[in-house]
Amino acid sequence: MSRVFLRRKIAPRIQNGHPWIFMNEVDRIEGSPEPAAIVEVFTHDSKWVGSGYYNPKSQIVVRILSRQKGEVIDAHFFKERIKRCWQYRQQTGYTENCRLVFGEADELPQLIIDKFNDYFVIQTLALGIDRWKPEIVDALQELFSPKGIYERNDVPVRELEGLPQQKGFLSAPFETKIIITENGLKFYVDLANGQKTGYFLDQQDNRKAIRSIVKNATVLGAFTYTGTFEVHAAQYGATSVLGLDISASAVEQANENARLNGLQDRCVFEVANAFDLLKQWTKEGKQYDVVMLDPPAFTKSRATIQKAITGYKEINLRGMKLVKPGGFLVTSSCTNLVPPPLFLEIIAMAAKDARRKIRQVYFNTQSADHPIVWEMENTQYLKFLIVQVL
Repeated sequence: MSRVFLRRKIAPRIQNGHPWIFMNEVDRIEGSPEPAAIVEVFTHDSKWVGSGYYNPKSQIVVRILSRQKGEVIDAHFFKERIKRCWQYRQQTGYTENCRLVFGEADELPQLIIDKFNDYFVIQTLALGIDRWKPEIVDALQELFSPKGIYERNDVPVRELEGLPQQKGFLSAPFETKIIITENGLKFYVDLANGQKTGYFLDQQDNRKAIRSIVKNATVLGAFTYTGTFEVHAAQYGATSVLGLDISASAVEQANENARLNGLQDRCVFEVANAFDLLKQWTKEGKQYDVVMLDPPAFTKSRATIQKAITGYKEINLRGMKLVKPGGFLVTSSCTNLVPPPLFLEIIAMAAKDARRKIRQVYFNTQSADHPIVWEMENTQYLKFLIVQVL
């Protein structure tokens, strides 16, 4: 096995357990490892760090899989790791629909596996883990005997690893538009064509958090995608719910979700540019008891972080202006580049500019099937906030 030796001065995150090793942290390589090969990693003075997969084409040249000396990386290794992931989800109460494997947080860097009842969706986002895809599929078959496994590797980040974008069946073909149950409600999930892996499992706990504030309320939702928050609001007793999204296909599925739960009379969705419409409605003086905002990540790069801050501030400013005095704003941010303190600061700036006083009601992150490892900042990405707007 080839050996990778680190420079004397390296980021403390490696010693603290972070699995990423960047090319500029490597002093030398002994041997001639092939791309995706397993290599051993040592400090500058030859102390063993761990073993992981290697990709000279990536800025992250090694991603550590094991810090247990002598542990063999093979099919059995991946089966046992996935089994351990499943045990954690069972212990924390996430079994029907959950993120079964959350990459680095589950010590399987760049592997995502979402479980939708008896169906699984896989993303292998780095060359080293993509090499083990057949063994991972075999492990899922052995552990779960699923009805179907689908690959959603149609994501640009794979190209940074020299991998093509692709999607398709990793099992016998099946109907990829399925129905799942969350919090007693039914939702269509399009595994083949939906965003990410087809559904945002990370908000499942937060969707329950709106139960009390939406009762007997008029509710506006923006960036609704397939309408899960809005359908929950209608189920929890809102008198009327209007959801907005720029995607016609998402709005169509959102209306299907409302009909699926018999809530179409008070929960409807329309195609609209939320930024423009919220600004227009503010001028018209429209107001709602509850406004819910779940925008996409406004940045995926530190170079555009200021643009993201401006975007989050502006949309929350508009949202607050549409809330009746004493009503509630429900808002989220899904980029790890905006840490929780900065997100709260942005909301405070929006409130100041809107000339509205706010009171925090509830603040949370992603559900526990997306575990957070404190030494890995990228594992905490979701911020979810409810404030009363006075």
